[in-house]
Amino acid sequence: MRHDRLIAMMRDEKAPAPKGQTPPDPDMQHLTPTRIVEELNRYIIGQDQAKRAVAVAVRNRWRRRQLPPETAREIQPRNIIMVGPTGVGKTEIARRLAQLVEAPFVKIEATRFTEVGYHGRDVESMVRDLLDQALAMVRLEHSEKVEGKAQEAAAERLVDLLLPGQEPSVAREERPTVGGDAGRVAAEDSGEWRSRLRSRLRKQLDEGKLDDKVVELDITQKPAAGMLLGGMGMDQMDPDLSKMLERIMPSNTARKKVTVREARNLLKAEETDKLIDTERMTTEAIERCEQDGIIFLDEIDKIAAPETGGGGRGPDVSRQGVQRDLLPIVEGTSVTTRHGVVKTDHILFVAAGAFSQSAVSDLMPELQGRFPIRVELSALTREDFVRILTEPGNSLTMQQQRLLSVEGLTVGFDADAVEKLADYAAQANATMENIGARRLMTIVERVFEEVNFNAPERVAAGEKSFQVTRAFVEEQVSPIMADQDLSRFVL
Repeated sequence: MRHDRLIAMMRDEKAPAPKGQTPPDPDMQHLTPTRIVEELNRYIIGQDQAKRAVAVAVRNRWRRRQLPPETAREIQPRNIIMVGPTGVGKTEIARRLAQLVEAPFVKIEATRFTEVGYHGRDVESMVRDLLDQALAMVRLEHSEKVEGKAQEAAAERLVDLLLPGQEPSVAREERPTVGGDAGRVAAEDSGEWRSRLRSRLRKQLDEGKLDDKVVELDITQKPAAGMLLGGMGMDQMDPDLSKMLERIMPSNTARKKVTVREARNLLKAEETDKLIDTERMTTEAIERCEQDGIIFLDEIDKIAAPETGGGGRGPDVSRQGVQRDLLPIVEGTSVTTRHGVVKTDHILFVAAGAFSQSAVSDLMPELQGRFPIRVELSALTREDFVRILTEPGNSLTMQQQRLLSVEGLTVGFDADAVEKLADYAAQANATMENIGARRLMTIVERVFEEVNFNAPERVAAGEKSFQVTRAFVEEQVSPIMADQDLSRFVL
């Protein structure tokens, strides 16, 4: 069930839905903006304004779905544009938000549509990618529902593969071979023997005693439609054409020898495909894509440029072309995919960019208007770096501790060592390119370079723990920071 931890925190009674409206989603009903921000705070330091904006945007989508259909259709999504330097958490906020509400999510670099020789190439492919994500999510949910049946069917097929092709020769001479009652007794005896053998094989199969045994299995594979057109991707192909090619292309069946362990997974996947209602799954995925999908448009500042007059050429023309192609997608249109038509009217778009060489006002006015919520993310400070190293559940220090614990080495951090790591990161960002929290990863990896390399030998020599001190951090990083040319190259 979604959001178990959050739902456990709030066990209030659910009010019945008004007549004629969609019953509230029990998960989202408890996932208030305050709770969303609290959850985001577990992974992202600072940027409270951006967290509040995305929390309200997601909550408004849930509110809209509780309204009567004729009212809900008129309410447009509150798309967001984030402005801030690199490495301050723009992408992480959108990604963590999508994970929290279990929404289909894709991250698209806006610059991918400005490739040389193309103007707005495959802009609709972002919607197709989003649908693919929705299909994967829905398929996983449906697979979990039929997992028991699929596993049982796969086990029975495995038993059939493991059964010998002929009856055993033991006591064959004692079996009557004449007709009449004697033949019936022999047949019953044979059936009883095979039943006992199936039971014995199934028990051994369930206990894992046959996992390494080799069996022959027919594996069916269908070639991708793009192979017929010189490796063209599915998103570059006309959806109707790709669907037609998939229907007419013959399936390739190959007989391979695999272990029972591998065969179990292959057969389970086949049985799952048989049990899943593909049409229902596709319909549900399209609806989730349309109602819950989130598209993150990164580096949108790279396509911002003033209007060019006189039909000029150059990069500005390409950027304007990409903006014009993006506009109908963000405004709301119907995109044809090989699984069906997807309407983008209620997909949430979150755009982000540093806007160091341009401004949001350099975007087309029509495109600006489709991002009514604008939030500015601040650059990270030394104090932020200290918090990033210690507070999140996936902090860099904790990651190093968990990685080295696999080798049997326990790692600890002195408080002043963490502060020194933050000092070096802030100093490097101030004297070189400011890449935000990503600089921390560079510094931490530099500090642990020798420890990570020699960890197995340290443990073999009897060293079970290692304490990171301020002196150790300075020993690893100070020589590099002192040499400006070297620091620019290494850090």
